[in-house]
Amino acid sequence: MVEIRQIYSGEEKVLGHVMWNAIHSEASLYSEAQRKAWLAAPSEGPAWIRKLEAQKVWVAVVGASPVGFVTLATGGYIDLAFVRSEAQGQGVFSALLVALEETARARKHPRLWTHASLMAEPAFAARGFHVTRRETVMRADQTLARAEMEKVLT
Repeated sequence: MVEIRQIYSGEEKVLGHVMWNAIHSEASLYSEAQRKAWLAAPSEGPAWIRKLEAQKVWVAVVGASPVGFVTLATGGYIDLAFVRSEAQGQGVFSALLVALEETARARKHPRLWTHASLMAEPAFAARGFHVTRRETVMRADQTLARAEMEKVLT
């Protein structure tokens, strides 16, 4: 059973590991070099803490362990959305998005939007997001494909 809640103070490092695990999962559409360029080590430290503090963060917990999280930044932007590899395909992402969308609607956001990785694109599409454009970004010496996606709320 998955529980969705707000981030606890001091939990930032654990979420950095959730993100790293999701990116470095063996079942990826990105090469090992691309994944290393995207995120070479789990996010942690003051800059990571500030990034999370500047956003609304929902955490998915199974038992006592965080297995996923999503963040909502200004303007309805979903900045981060990651689920540990072993928890993928179990409704964790959908549960996180339901909580995020409820808040976005209550705040009268006209839309939600994100830059989805190739791995996240199907999960966002299943929740009603559509691709507005495709793009590539450089990380270190690697090019990564992604999709800008949105969901109109009003």
